[in-house]
Amino acid sequence: MNASCKPESTPFYVPQSNEITLFEHAFQHQLPVLIKGPTGCGKTRFVRHMAAKLGLPLFTVACHDDLTATDLVGRHLLQDGDTVWCDGPLTRAVREGGICYLDEVVEARKDTTVVLHPLSDDRRELPIERTGELLRAPKNFMLVVSYNPGYQNLFKGMKPSTRQRFIAMRFDFPKPQIEKQVVIAETGVNERIADQLVQVAQALRRLQDHDLEESVSTRLLVYCAALIHSGLPWQSACRAALAEPLSDDEETVNALMDVIIAIMDA
Repeated sequence: MNASCKPESTPFYVPQSNEITLFEHAFQHQLPVLIKGPTGCGKTRFVRHMAAKLGLPLFTVACHDDLTATDLVGRHLLQDGDTVWCDGPLTRAVREGGICYLDEVVEARKDTTVVLHPLSDDRRELPIERTGELLRAPKNFMLVVSYNPGYQNLFKGMKPSTRQRFIAMRFDFPKPQIEKQVVIAETGVNERIADQLVQVAQALRRLQDHDLEESVSTRLLVYCAALIHSGLPWQSACRAALAEPLSDDEETVNALMDVIIAIMDA
């Protein structure tokens, strides 16, 4: 459900715009940040990069349908016959300082947003009803949430009243030259293969509005390049990492492979 870590060496990240500067200013002014963008476009990598750059611990929570406010804040557990309070990742981040990152926050149950409200305004407080504590966030605490706007609907979306508590950053897939740079740096694949894979991505993304619920991500391009670089034939790598993850329909997968082959064989 969650993971925490000490500051790590700075993960590779290529900025697309002014997102690094904006994030640094948000941290300086103790402002919460909302990052929205499609799956696999680099949202989580960016947060990891910024946590390392700022020298902050990172507490990451992968949100899901069953995630509750208790999972974030903490609960009493039975240990050796005694009842012991155990902090959740949000509480740990507030106590210790660091970035608490809620990935795909709209997937969590609605009661989680209520917990976030006093932390995401000028109070910067976390009340813990079960222990009677009222924690005030230190200057080095930062709340960051993300979601994919393409998956939002009437039942799974962030309320405007909650959204307006955050400054927002919009992410998209990198521009071709940046995406090519990312693929090469992450996998060591040669420039020609990286260029072809980015061309494939551009072609498949143009099909999204017609036949696909979601298109190929930068993450999938990196997976594909890694397979090719390790010696797997590109046809097998592209089918496994690009075509099959996008559709369960065999005809659609074959049609995607036709597009891929046309570009890779050129």
